[in-house]
Amino acid sequence: MLAVVLGSLGLSAAPAAAAQPVLMSATINGQDIATADQEHPVRLDPQGSADVSVTITNDSTDPLNVGAIHLSGNVLGLSFFAYHTSVALTVETGATETVTYVLDLTGLDGQATGLINGNVAVIDDSGATIADLPTVTDVRGSVVSVYGLFGLALAILTVLAIVDVALAIGRGRLPLNRWRRGLRLLTPGIGLGLVLVFTLSVARVWVPTTERWITVAAAFAVGFFILGYLTPTPAEDDEDDDEDILDEEYLPDDVRDDSQSAQPPATQRTVPVTRRTLTDHDER
Repeated sequence: MLAVVLGSLGLSAAPAAAAQPVLMSATINGQDIATADQEHPVRLDPQGSADVSVTITNDSTDPLNVGAIHLSGNVLGLSFFAYHTSVALTVETGATETVTYVLDLTGLDGQATGLINGNVAVIDDSGATIADLPTVTDVRGSVVSVYGLFGLALAILTVLAIVDVALAIGRGRLPLNRWRRGLRLLTPGIGLGLVLVFTLSVARVWVPTTERWITVAAAFAVGFFILGYLTPTPAEDDEDDDEDILDEEYLPDDVRDDSQSAQPPATQRTVPVTRRTLTDHDER
């Protein structure tokens, strides 16, 4: 009956989702990575190791040749840690195989810290990704890691942008146009948003997903744009007059004399005087 009604409206029922040809599940230190979130992340401690177990089910029509298992952590599309473990495994059609190995995390200390978006991928022997699972990792690394220095660079650039705008406001050098003043404050606004997301990620408050970076940075950008738009219009000053006109009473005497002597002397025009010769007629 529902199909008839949908057909009369020119609609059709959505087909059932096609079954995935390859299924995978994974655990790290016994924790299912698919259920990990910011409240219960997968803990990665550089002082120890991680027991990784990956199960692959092949529902495709061809055998799968698994070449490697790849564990990585990414923020804003940038990879901050990656572990590529080679395996030699063939999963026949309709079969399920499990790969278990111990991962040494010694070098993780200098790569990242805090909550990081993670991913476990199954790679075939040609380098293509067969299947992958996103997860949330809690990296117990150092603040001076690559990720920490990334956040420090963001903070320094943001402070410089704020100081530049503050000096412009204090000196009355902001643009007269309101839209341009708003655009001038966009950079510190975006910077503060990015620094906030980074700080909360290192503090393990939330996961720095790409959507969260964009949302927070956009919110701060809009707020600072409105702030710049509503700032009072700076007073116009006669900068050209100040640069071209010099008050002589503040000039040294030698400079004033030199400036006067440099002027060309006034041209004096000689008017000839014609004397009239007296004649006899004039004498009379």
